[in-house]
Amino acid sequence: MDHASRAVLSHKIKTADELRKIIGARPRQKKVIMCHGTFDVVHVGHIRHLIYAKTKADILIASLTADPHIAKANLRPYVPQDLRALNLAALEVVDYVVIDSNPTPLENLERIQPDFFAKGYEYTDGTVNPKTQKEIDVLESYGGEMIFTPGDIVYSSSRIIENSPPNIQIEKLLTAMDAEGLTFDKLHGFLDKCAGVRVHVIGDTIVDTLTETSMIGGMTKTPTISVRFERKLDFVGGAGIVAKHLKAAGANVTFSTVLGEDAYKDFVLKDLEAAGVKTQAIIDPTRPTTNKNAIITGGYRLLKLDTLDNRSISEKILHKLQQQIAETKADIVVFSDFRHGIFNQHTIPALIESIPAGALRVADSQVASRWGNIAEFEGFDLITPNEREARFSMGDQDSVVRPLATALHKKARCKTLILKLGERGILLYRTRPENDPRTVVSIDSFADNVLDAVGAGDALLAYASLALFASGNDLVAAILGNIAAGIECEFDGNMPVSPEHVRKKINMARAVSHYEQSKAA
Repeated sequence: MDHASRAVLSHKIKTADELRKIIGARPRQKKVIMCHGTFDVVHVGHIRHLIYAKTKADILIASLTADPHIAKANLRPYVPQDLRALNLAALEVVDYVVIDSNPTPLENLERIQPDFFAKGYEYTDGTVNPKTQKEIDVLESYGGEMIFTPGDIVYSSSRIIENSPPNIQIEKLLTAMDAEGLTFDKLHGFLDKCAGVRVHVIGDTIVDTLTETSMIGGMTKTPTISVRFERKLDFVGGAGIVAKHLKAAGANVTFSTVLGEDAYKDFVLKDLEAAGVKTQAIIDPTRPTTNKNAIITGGYRLLKLDTLDNRSISEKILHKLQQQIAETKADIVVFSDFRHGIFNQHTIPALIESIPAGALRVADSQVASRWGNIAEFEGFDLITPNEREARFSMGDQDSVVRPLATALHKKARCKTLILKLGERGILLYRTRPENDPRTVVSIDSFADNVLDAVGAGDALLAYASLALFASGNDLVAAILGNIAAGIECEFDGNMPVSPEHVRKKINMARAVSHYEQSKAA
């Protein structure tokens, strides 16, 4: 939907107070009927319901539940409230649309006072639902009437979404961007401003190894699989790849980490030097450089062999890291926690205290398989956990993602939370005035052809951090970070994402939006 279409339809979208002035007080010459629902994906059942309601009155008001109050399923609403409102406004049968910021329609019923309130026939099963009874009580208090619309088929938005989710990636993106005056050209401009930003990354280095083998067979007497060695590939991972992503994006990167006194230490230092990362490695001869070796046979990961020591770093090493953090001039300080010794309940407060005043503070804690807590990075400007890490932090396996993000945002006291949802994209939660509909923004994944999702979170962390500093806008950070994550998924292996990759993806989104608009015209 282009800007012109949005402008044409937006005149139908009103607040409850605006509607009260337009329709006037009861009794009215023109009868008013109101329908209320989620209207996540408008389907035939909704259309039948609305058409029947319009036959009972002169003016039809479609009321929809605001995003924060929808908890039917983990990722609902699928369509954000501004876009849902536009979808309803596009229907000729609908005269006005109101987004209800309350958890129930009771307050708006009392304020607007429609002559009729229409509900679907499925609510009339011989008993009155307690919620429906409350609505009837409000209607009767001023002389209104409840109408139940007939129907022979019950349609489910949830079932439609689960079976065949509509592709509204670009529509959701444009709706979010339009609300804050963002354009694709502005995204390119903010990407330019990422160059030269000083970033200090502190975190655990991991050497990721892929050992490729071919199957020979199995033993007959014991459950032992026999494979033949083909080749071994080593990659710098963990906080090291975060530093490489940042450098590839154009930042001036300093990296503080702890390595063992072994051959992997030499490999890491050489690799980071070649990437242009200034590495301040502290060598601890009592522990190995963390290595995670995946044994691959026929394209399948047969076994994972980890060489590591998760003991906390010593007080001496902690003091060295504190000194490096305090003395390194940085616009952004990134704590990249893989819980392999640097970060724990004892060290985190001391490391946080060492961050220079004025630096943007960012943290990511990838600890889904170990003990750790993203909420320990309290008061940061940006944290980027995935859903499992958020649930682990909150001890919550049941809540849907919106209340989960709300609770974590409050517990961590962070300014911005980007909740990573894998193939479903991200959920941006930011500090906003109460009841601001833009507090939570859902952005779909930009991965078109997923080859390897490993490292997507590292790419998001890098680009979101730079974009947040460069733009001061957390929506820009979420968009560029999410684009980088999608690109990383299209690489085989955890490879640094360049600005050129991001620009190409932005231009592809622009082209798709222009194509969709031309089809609509």
